[in-house]
Amino acid sequence: MTAAMAPTETTGSGLSALLRLSGPVVASRLGIMAMGLVDTIVVGRHSSADLGWHALAWAVTGVVLTTALGLLSGVQVMTSQAIGAGREADTGAILRRGLAYSLWISVAAAVFLVLTGGPMLHAFGLAPGLADGATPVLQVQAASLIPILVADAGLFWLEAHGRALPGTIAMWLANIVNLAVNLWLVPGGNMLGVEGAVASAWATFASRIFLLVAIGWIILSWTRARELGVLQKAPRDPAAFRAMRRVGYGGAASYFIESLAFSAMAVFAGWISATAVAVWAVVINVAALVFMVPLGLSVATSALVGRAYGARDHGAMVQAAGLGFAVTTAVLLLVSLSVWLFPQTIAAAYSRDAAVIAGIASAMILSSLFFVADGLQVVASQSLRARSDIVAPTATHLVSYVVVMMPLAWWLGVKSGGGVDGLIWAIVIASALSAVLLWGRFVALGRAPLTPPDAAPVSLPV
Repeated sequence: MTAAMAPTETTGSGLSALLRLSGPVVASRLGIMAMGLVDTIVVGRHSSADLGWHALAWAVTGVVLTTALGLLSGVQVMTSQAIGAGREADTGAILRRGLAYSLWISVAAAVFLVLTGGPMLHAFGLAPGLADGATPVLQVQAASLIPILVADAGLFWLEAHGRALPGTIAMWLANIVNLAVNLWLVPGGNMLGVEGAVASAWATFASRIFLLVAIGWIILSWTRARELGVLQKAPRDPAAFRAMRRVGYGGAASYFIESLAFSAMAVFAGWISATAVAVWAVVINVAALVFMVPLGLSVATSALVGRAYGARDHGAMVQAAGLGFAVTTAVLLLVSLSVWLFPQTIAAAYSRDAAVIAGIASAMILSSLFFVADGLQVVASQSLRARSDIVAPTATHLVSYVVVMMPLAWWLGVKSGGGVDGLIWAIVIASALSAVLLWGRFVALGRAPLTPPDAAPVSLPV
């Protein structure tokens, strides 16, 4: 087999290829959120106050984490495009550059949060005691960014090669570690002298170290990875590194905009009441858990779109995006129906406080309205980036989530007294707007012919 020949796991198209890749990717993304779900449930059942601290700390840390993950999205896109173009031999160098890049990004992100996270929380004007309680939680979460970002660079590379299942297994083993350490530390009375939200943050740190070691072992034990040069120093190629960073800049800008807007919702909830913060913590946790399904589908869809784009196969590219749209819509309609039918069951799993349970149940019914639109917009944005359309997704997210959602959420939730329900209505409107604009963009681009591999990509004006 020559270096340009891809093994069976990197080939294929159509519904079977999408499902074969998306299944383990969705399971992996659900594994990521399962950590947050376990943290939220264990901490919430320990103390409502700790649940609020946990939510506020993640409101800040989550913005930095998702932005950094966006910077690393070029690893997956460039690997997929190289495979589609018959340049699989280049993917080992792509991984090496991505790992070095992830290390620098993660260290910078951790230091930034440790130094500025606490002052930011205090500057938000939250209800008394919230910022003081959330600051130590945030600082531990900041340290755990280093192992998760480096691990995710390797995970993205494996997924682009179609080897998502080993990473998924590693992710769920890390979840077992996270659950065990949470159950040990959160109740208190342990030798480390920690409890509650801070203890849960340390459990997350331990599980992410485990994941980093597991992903490293998976890559190094894959014979094909060694053949592709993952153990060799990447050749100096400023153009390739710039191309990877350029994709990442677009992804990071979109993720930053969206995560910042959603974190603002937590601040708005803090302006409403401590109970609203606890209710919002559950709402965003469930929404984020559901979001992992379309996020996994978007990774699989963009991998297939990227391969088709690299091969300049217009039909395969449009087919992959269309299948991603259809599967995402069908799955999320079922999920939305399930959440709408059983809001009380979900609420009771998170809290023992009657007021919090009532608020969660009401919010869950409304939340089911935006799951489909939110999922479709992420599949569309990832598909656009996979075909090297970088600016449009970012511009769309800026309009939808900053220009529209943030002021609307403040008006409906805080100013008009709508509470958490008002915040959710703002998300419904913004997500629907984003999905319509992004899919309209993809359809418009789909009418233009693809350029040959050595020419500049065709792109419509934003």
